[in-house]
Amino acid sequence: MNRYTTAAHGAALPQATGTTTSAGPSSRRQWLATTLPLLGTALATATLPGLARAATGTATPVEVWKDPSCGCCKDWVDHMQASGFKVTVHETGNNAVRARLGLPPKLGSCHTALVGGYLIEGHVPASDVRTLLRQKPPALGLAVPGMPIGSPGMDGAAYGNRRDPYDVLLVARDGTTRVFNSYHATTAKGTP
Repeated sequence: MNRYTTAAHGAALPQATGTTTSAGPSSRRQWLATTLPLLGTALATATLPGLARAATGTATPVEVWKDPSCGCCKDWVDHMQASGFKVTVHETGNNAVRARLGLPPKLGSCHTALVGGYLIEGHVPASDVRTLLRQKPPALGLAVPGMPIGSPGMDGAAYGNRRDPYDVLLVARDGTTRVFNSYHATTAKGTP
């Protein structure tokens, strides 16, 4: 006879009662056959959320407007795709869409994106986009003005692995901003 215990992810797992019968090895096989798939699923779900999203086909769609010759924009798109987003790119530049969406020019960068009803301007880390989508604040979106070295798409060996400090700004619908996340060489709250 088996009892059930609850695993960390909330599923019931069989637990041996300590009673042995002539069917002991069969019970162990049954326990392993039942438990191992549950543990594997729990591990994959808990430790690999990006892969779990990709495996279930629920990648978050992102639309990006950029200049066709901009390499750092392409690198940012690659960063977003590697983080589980499904990106559609419009190679038409981003000035018109930025103006249409109401982003103040002083917050501009080299590419503009839309995801989940939010504007994403510039080299915003995918982790901050996920946080924005989870928190759902009443805002226009996020912006990383300019092109700070060390931000996603502006990083790596091509930039001497340099990491300049920068802020990700939450942009209110009236154009005002507040710091959403800061990335500084020694005191970063997150990793881009």
